[in-house]
Amino acid sequence: MNKRWKPNVTVAAIIEQTFDGVRKFLLVEEQTRDGLKLNNPAGHLDPGESPLQGCMRETLEETAFHFTPTALVGVYLSRFERHQAEQGTPLDVTYLRFSFCGTLGEQVAGQALDVGIVRTVWLSADEIRACAAMHRSPLLLSSLEDYLAGKRYPLELISVDPSVLLHNK
Repeated sequence: MNKRWKPNVTVAAIIEQTFDGVRKFLLVEEQTRDGLKLNNPAGHLDPGESPLQGCMRETLEETAFHFTPTALVGVYLSRFERHQAEQGTPLDVTYLRFSFCGTLGEQVAGQALDVGIVRTVWLSADEIRACAAMHRSPLLLSSLEDYLAGKRYPLELISVDPSVLLHNK
């Protein structure tokens, strides 16, 4: 039986601010099936949206901040097996992630954070490296290291056919 492989497409925001001379990055602390984890503001691409739109939406939903992507940091592929108690065969999951950097906009006062998001936190790169066991995905650190190495690609690298955006109409 042929089975077509379909990775889960996700988007993530790498957001940097300086506090008292220290570079820090905005992360979310979220409750997962594996306990409390840290991640970039990130999530699944929804039908009918571009990766840029998805990143802006996910950042707003998870942090209550507006975010404007200015560059693509990288495209990442990761795979893991999730063991399911009710089934003997583990679930094989692959993620294709687009990580963007950009500018943080205004916070929306009173906006509730997405289900599962406990809070937002600002951490330095060293603090993020030191808590790798709490990372929801290895892509958190991979994309941060690429960002710190200065990797930036023009947003025009991502082309979205108009047929994708017509999905919502």
